Amino acid sequence: MKPRLCLASQSPRRAALLRQAGFDFWIYEPKVDESSLQDEHPAKLTERLSAKKAEAAVQVAASENRESTVCLGSDTVVVLDDLILGKPVDSADAARMLKHLSGRSHEVMTAVTVAHGTWRQSRQVTSKVTFCHLSDDVIRDYCISAEPYDKAGAYAIQGYAGSFVESLSGSYSAVMGLPLCETTALLALAGIHPCWKERVCDE
Repeated sequence: MKPRLCLASQSPRRAALLRQAGFDFWIYEPKVDESSLQDEHPAKLTERLSAKKAEAAVQVAASENRESTVCLGSDTVVVLDDLILGKPVDSADAARMLKHLSGRSHEVMTAVTVAHGTWRQSRQVTSKVTFCHLSDDVIRDYCISAEPYDKAGAYAIQGYAGSFVESLSGSYSAVMGLPLCETTALLALAGIHPCWKERVCDE
């Protein structure tokens, strides 16, 4: 039986990236505690959470007799001065994060895990992003938009905040939330490949 792909994520950005790469999949939205453990390194946190998301989807697939399902989980954190910047809780929190990021470089760490039965493989990607100086007016106006509030570090590189980025070293898709190069390679190991031919034929 041909394996099917499940994206274990609540993120519309990850779904859009996976679709853009040519994959067909169904979505499961796992409920995972994303709190970090004491003294846990950000890279370890993202790998642990990406694995938890994928494994939660594996359990659901098994309970629904979908044992052929390959499950994909991913997690992203923004790190500045060794501190994790999570998703802002309100506009004041978003403004605080953006002021810290203004005119400085930070790291975006994204882990992806692919799971099928008892098989697991993970990859970690770290990108360096440098912001230009952000005035108080720019930060205020950006926080009025809906964009910062479900994003690690209070910004979306593919949205209005793309104009904040002075330079990027690493993976653009990983900063968005899903490193497509590494994800495609992992999925190939599990027998999942993009559906380019089918899409060309359908058009």
